Amino acid sequence: MRIGELARHAHCDVETVRFYEREGLLDEPARETNGYRSYTAGHAAQLNFIRHCRSLGIGLSDIRMLRRYQADPDQPCDEVNALIDCQIARIHQQIETMRVLEQQLRTLRDSCNARHSSAECGIMKNLEQPVDEENCSCHADAADAGHDARHDPIAEDSHAHR
Repeated sequence: MRIGELARHAHCDVETVRFYEREGLLDEPARETNGYRSYTAGHAAQLNFIRHCRSLGIGLSDIRMLRRYQADPDQPCDEVNALIDCQIARIHQQIETMRVLEQQLRTLRDSCNARHSSAECGIMKNLEQPVDEENCSCHADAADAGHDARHDPIAEDSHAHR
């Protein structure tokens, strides 16, 4: 099958297939004489496996490890279990980070009653302050709860799966 058919079968974009192939997660397909890639049912199974892992938030390096286990199924699965345990711990940490972020946003929202212009808005005034527990009411609560006020969960989360 060609790349478009494989992508449709896996419910993804052609660029997603190419990306996984470049990353070494999807086996390189044979090439037809005209240079087109020729994928097999095995590639479809690999792509489904990769996409299922990604739907669970599993990062590319961990998927590489899982693919090695998939290629050599006689290995004991201790490391697979450990990988999933680590993923559960990461998800738990993300949930806690999101709870802190939610509380920070609620505190920020409570700083304005929407009866003023934006120049007098408590939210805008708060956002103009440096991110520290002394000047910023929304991060002060997080600092009181034992969290680092300078912690940026969004920036860190975007790097978590690389």
